[in-house]
This record gives sequence, structure tokens and C-alpha cells, in this order.
Amino acid sequence: MFSPEIETMSRKEIKEMQLERLKYIVRYAYDNVRMYRERFDSIGLKPEHIKTFKDIENIPYTTKDDLRDNYPFDLLAVPMKKIVRIHASSGTTGKPITCGYTRKDLDNWSTCLARVLAMAGATDEDIFQISFGYGLFTGGFGLHYGVEKLGATVVPMSSGNTERQLMIMKDFGVTALIATPSYAMYLAETAKREGILNDLKLRLVCMGAEASTAETHESLQRIFGAFPTENYGLTEVGGPGVSGECREKAGMHINEDMYYPEIVNIEKNRVLGEGEQGEMLLTTLTKEGMPILRYRTKDITSLTYEPCKCGRTLARMSRVVGRTDDMLIIRGVNVFPSQIESVLMGMEQLGKTYEIIVDRVNYMDTLEVKVEVDDANLLTDYSKLEELVANIKKRLRVVLQLDVKVKLVEPFSIKRAEGKVKRVTDLRKK
Repeated sequence: MFSPEIETMSRKEIKEMQLERLKYIVRYAYDNVRMYRERFDSIGLKPEHIKTFKDIENIPYTTKDDLRDNYPFDLLAVPMKKIVRIHASSGTTGKPITCGYTRKDLDNWSTCLARVLAMAGATDEDIFQISFGYGLFTGGFGLHYGVEKLGATVVPMSSGNTERQLMIMKDFGVTALIATPSYAMYLAETAKREGILNDLKLRLVCMGAEASTAETHESLQRIFGAFPTENYGLTEVGGPGVSGECREKAGMHINEDMYYPEIVNIEKNRVLGEGEQGEMLLTTLTKEGMPILRYRTKDITSLTYEPCKCGRTLARMSRVVGRTDDMLIIRGVNVFPSQIESVLMGMEQLGKTYEIIVDRVNYMDTLEVKVEVDDANLLTDYSKLEELVANIKKRLRVVLQLDVKVKLVEPFSIKRAEGKVKRVTDLRKK
């Protein structure tokens, strides 16, 4: 453990720490961020009214629109001269989300990530190849400083140029890879195709920036022979490092001294209990540059507070099953891309890259899944091909309660992503 004094605290100690920090951060945000002060005043809420965890439920949610409306720096709680780093989201759906960090923020962020990497089993003897893009995206620099804080070696590869990625991985004796799940899978597929898997020393694959399924993890471990783990975070609250999986793979441990998590039924405006599934809300407990209160992540998950077999007592969040904003509604049925991925990744005859295409034909929603086969020879055997398509349709029908069109295509025929992957094309929006 990187911070055993925090990671093994009793629940009583954790809750006492969180309540004290919550009271402080609410006052800090009210005093230093105009949006929060105006929002509190408009409903007659004052920082001194927050005395218990129940009282926190009176604080309005913060949303992505709030961050965009205050672009770029209106949510900063300190003068710009105290901000030493700025990161931002890609901004593909509007103005980017910006996040400012003080020196203390960067130190805390690095600590969170060093813990997450140690949870995965990393040590100061590992050589990490970071295949996240460097720049405004939080992943590259965030994990870079986390690896350095852990005391391990960093190979700041950035994204792209897959052949060079694999060459460096082999020649430098890289033992740990940091990448998105989709790019990690692409690297594994390419290494297998090039026949160099046995030349690699990879033992860990630490993934983030995209949600992934258990089936994806199993496939990666089978191909790479390396232990896969997932970490979680988002730009709005500072980037990766909110939580991460340990070797038990029984949920992602949340850095509860830095973040206060809630699971909420948004429609009913009700905080849910342990084990109940809903949308994750996060409050930063230590951020100086840009404190955030009750941020709606849109990620659907649940929490458990039972101590883990690894010895950590930090709350664990389950793997994100989907997002409230990427949920597809097909003929009245709620469909999450992760449900489709679970089916596809669990079938050995299939490759690891797929597309989901949604359309509307004659006023009726249609759902098509295009997926690569593992062996191109399968496409020439009509009887086996027909049998496989029928099997995929049957499995998808069981999970989704919908009939899905399935199209099998040649290996490596679907375009790969080097950053965050885009699996869904919704033609209804056009």
C-alpha cells in the first residue's frame, strides 16, 4: 500500500474525516466561487447549515453545463497566479471543461494515482509505458506524475504509432502499460499478429478513460498474459485517480480522503444506500484551485463499504455499467453499450473491435452490431458463419430483450482509436 495510514482507516475514522472536510470545502467554495455563493443564497442555504451527511443533500447538483457556462476560469477559487497547471476535456460536444490546479492539488493528485497504481500491484521496480495522449487531457500527465511519485520508471510514449509502441515496449523491457481499454486491446491484437507476445515482459495493464467490461479484462489477460486493472476519474473533479482496482478485482477503491461519493436516484432526488445502483455524485474534499460540490458524473454504479480482502477499508465502487447520457433507447428499451460488449467479448470466435449502429427505418428504431471475427477463414464457411450469427443474436436477445442485426467483418477492418474509442453511431440524430 502506498498510504496504509489512510487506506486502512476504520469506517468511523473515515466518516469523521470526511464530514470535517465536507464542512470546510462547502465554506471554502461558498466564500471563493461566485456560482456556489449565488446558488446557495438563492435557496437560503448557508455553509453553517451543513452539519451532517444528510444536510449535504440540500446542496444543489453541479453539472457539466455549469462548468461550460463558467468557461474558462469562473469556477476557480484562487487567483490565477496560484494556478500552476490547467487541463481540459476534449470539448467535442461544446466548450471544453477546464480544471485548474495549485501545487498542493498536483501533489494530492499524484498521491491518489500512486495509490491506484500500488493497488494494481505496481512497485517502484516497474517500468511504465504511458500510451495516453499528453496535453490538455488529464490522463497522460496525471498518470505520469503518479508513476514518478510511486518511484517507478516512466516511458512517456503518448498515443499513436502502434509499431513503435510495441518496439519500445519490447526493447525497454516495459512491465506495465497505461492505456485506454480499446487501445490496450489493439496493442495486444497487433503484438499477437506480429508474433512478439513472448518477447514482452508486460505484467500489468492499467486502464482508464473509458469504461470496460470483465470480458474485456479476461481477453486482455488471455492475450497479453498481464494482469489488467481499471482506474476511474474525470476532468471535472481533477482527472484520473478517484478510484482504482486492487488485485482482488472486487470493485474500485475510492480515495475517500480526497473525494466524497454519493449514489443518487436523480429522478427521485434520493440518495441511495449501499449496494443500490444509481448515478455517482462526487464532491472534492481537498481541491484548492477548483472545488466541486456534488458533481453529476452521469456514471451508473454502486458502492460497498465492506472491507476488502486486500486489507483496504476504503469504499469500493462497482464497475461502471453505463452512463445516463450514453444510454440508447431502442423501441422503448434502455440499452447500454456495455451490455453488448459483455456478450461480444465473451465469444472466442470474435475479435475485440466492434461498432454499434442505430438508425430509424420506416419510423422504427433499428440496432445493428458490426463485429470483427478472430479468423478471416470463418467468413468463407457459410454454415459456420450463419450458426455464429444466430448464436450472437440469441445472446444479445437474452440480454437486451431486443432483436439485433449482426454483421461479421474481417479482422482489423474496423477503424481503431488511439484515444477514447467511439463505439456508437446514432444515425437518428441526423
